[in-house]
Amino acid sequence: MTEMMKKTEMTEKTETSKITDLLECRKEIDEIDGEIIRLFEKRMKVCEDVAEFKIHTGKKVLDPERERAKIAALKEKAHGEFNTLGAQELFQQIMAISRKRQYQLLTANGVEDEEDYEMIDKLPLTNVNVVFQGVEGAYSYAAMRAYFGEDIHSYHVKTWRDAMEEAASGQADYAVLPIENSTAGIVADIYDLLTEYHLHIVGEQIIRVEHVLLGMPQACLEDITRVYSHPQGLAQCSKYLEEHPSWKAVEVENTAGAAKKVCEDKDITQAAIASRQAGEFFGLKVLAENICRSEQNATRFIIVSRKPLYERNARKISICFELPHESGTLYNMLSHIIYNGLNMTKIESRPIVGKTWEYRFFVDFEGNLKDSAVKNALRGLEAEANLLRVLGNY
Repeated sequence: MTEMMKKTEMTEKTETSKITDLLECRKEIDEIDGEIIRLFEKRMKVCEDVAEFKIHTGKKVLDPERERAKIAALKEKAHGEFNTLGAQELFQQIMAISRKRQYQLLTANGVEDEEDYEMIDKLPLTNVNVVFQGVEGAYSYAAMRAYFGEDIHSYHVKTWRDAMEEAASGQADYAVLPIENSTAGIVADIYDLLTEYHLHIVGEQIIRVEHVLLGMPQACLEDITRVYSHPQGLAQCSKYLEEHPSWKAVEVENTAGAAKKVCEDKDITQAAIASRQAGEFFGLKVLAENICRSEQNATRFIIVSRKPLYERNARKISICFELPHESGTLYNMLSHIIYNGLNMTKIESRPIVGKTWEYRFFVDFEGNLKDSAVKNALRGLEAEANLLRVLGNY
C-alpha cells in the first residue's frame, strides 16, 4: 500500500469517527431535550395551579420581587460566566411564558379587567361637528370629506393642538389629524398630543398626496423667488426644489395655508406647494405638476373622539406604553403581542419629557378588543408596563 493510500485511509477513518461522535452527541442532546420538555410541561402544570390560586384570591400574576430573587438564586447554581448569563435568560423566558399562560387562564375563567371602550355597530357620522386643522382645501379637509361625506358641520382651527382642544372639550364630536406620511414619516407632534389629551382614535383615512406648485394667475416660473408650504410638503418635494437653488423655501403651518397666503399677498414672486384642490379654492394657477419625489406619496389621517367607542368590525388597535428602564423590557412587552398570535403592523418611539434617554412606544397591531387573544395580550402588557393606554380600536 502506497503512502498516499495509507493517508487517505486514515483520513476516512478519522472523518467516520467524527461523524459517529457527532451522531452520539446529537442523540444525547435529543434525550436531554426530551427531558427538558417533560420538566417544562410539569412546571407549566404547577403554573396552572398557581393561576387557579390567583383567580380565587385576586393576587396579581406578576411578582417582580419574587422573580428577581428567584433568578438571582438560579444564577448562583450555574457554573461559569457564560452559563450564568444563559441561565438568567433561560429562566426569564420560562417565567414570561408562565405569566402568559396565567393571563390566558384568567381570561378563560372570566376574570376581566374593566373595559374603558364601548362596542357599537357603527359610528355616528352624520349631523356631527367635525374640526380639522388648516383651511378649506387642505389635505385634512379632503380627508374629512372622504371619511364623513357632506352631511356634517365642519370648521377649521389654526393648530393641531387647537383641534385636540375642540374635541376634548366636546365642542367637536371628532377631530381629523394627520399622523403619518409614506415618504416623510410620522407626524411626531400628533403622537405627543395623543399622550397629552385623553382622546380616542375611532377611525382612519388615507389620502393620496399630489402636490403641485401654485402661483398667482399672472405668474410664471421665472418670477418665483419664495416657496411656502408645510415642512413635510417641502420635504416631499425636496428634489424638485433642489433644481431651483435660487428659491427660498419657507415653512408655514399647512399646505392650504401656504396657498391662502399666496392668494392674499397677490405677489407673483411667491408660490405654494399644496394640492390642486387648494389652488382651485384660492384661485391660483398650477405652475408645475408632478413635483413630489414619490408617486406613491400618501398621508394617513386619524379620526379622534372624546368618546371611547369602537365598531364591532374594527380590526386595528393602537396602544402606547412606557417601560421600566431595564434590559429586555421592550422585548418582553412585544412578546405578549407575538405570543398571542397578533400581527404587529407598526412601532414608533418618542422621548419622554423630563426622563433622559427614556422613551414612550406606540404600537399598532391587528385585532378587536373583544378578541380573547387581544385581551390576553393587553392584560400582560398592562401588568408589565409602567403605563399602558389603549389609544383606539378602529
